[in-house]
Amino acid sequence: MKEKNPNFFFELELEEDQSIKLAFWADARSRAAFEYFGDVISFDTTYNTNRYNLVCGSFVGVNHHGQSTLLGCSLMKNEEIESFKWLFQCWLRCMGGNAPKGFLTDQCASMKRALEACMPTTVHRWCIWHIMKKIPSKLNGYKGHANIEQEMSHVVWNSHSKDSFDRNWNDFLLNFGLADNKWLSDLYEDRHIWVPIYLDHHFWAGMRSTQRSESMHSFFNKYITRNSSLIQFVK
Repeated sequence: MKEKNPNFFFELELEEDQSIKLAFWADARSRAAFEYFGDVISFDTTYNTNRYNLVCGSFVGVNHHGQSTLLGCSLMKNEEIESFKWLFQCWLRCMGGNAPKGFLTDQCASMKRALEACMPTTVHRWCIWHIMKKIPSKLNGYKGHANIEQEMSHVVWNSHSKDSFDRNWNDFLLNFGLADNKWLSDLYEDRHIWVPIYLDHHFWAGMRSTQRSESMHSFFNKYITRNSSLIQFVK
């Protein structure tokens, strides 16, 4: 690939048995697009793993027509902090060391810590859609869980200042007896990276979720399957 296009970027880390541990690549079009559409990046690792049991990740931006544009792809054997650090450092080298202003991901502690280390000036945002989607499974053991879900959604979306969110959240916990719920406590500690009122003053190119990245799944599915080779995948 690099022989045909000198601007094709590829980095690889192998295990002792020479199997792939980590890989990142971006073609010339992706690298050029980043110069214009790299202010906000959505990164997602939910695409189906292939027969090599590698996790696929995609870096996606938004162009001037509001369309998703692919800005790099990765394969990882695991989703540990050091793997994400390796990946994000590769991506930065590929893009000339220019970190984006905003970076949108799923709720993942490993990604969070890796981004803090690799892109300390970038504003990190968790996908609110995935967080809200977890409410039924996390809180369905409580009486009146449907009302809990409705009220939590109301607090998240209708608090118009940071102070009002804090008050509304505390009232919500007290009213439903949720003050000791660890999942909610952890979410509150990280409120600055997922609650809209803490983030919407930044530029996000219209994104609050990683659905831009996930829209790439259908694009990939047109060309590859779980049985595709790694060479086919990269091409």
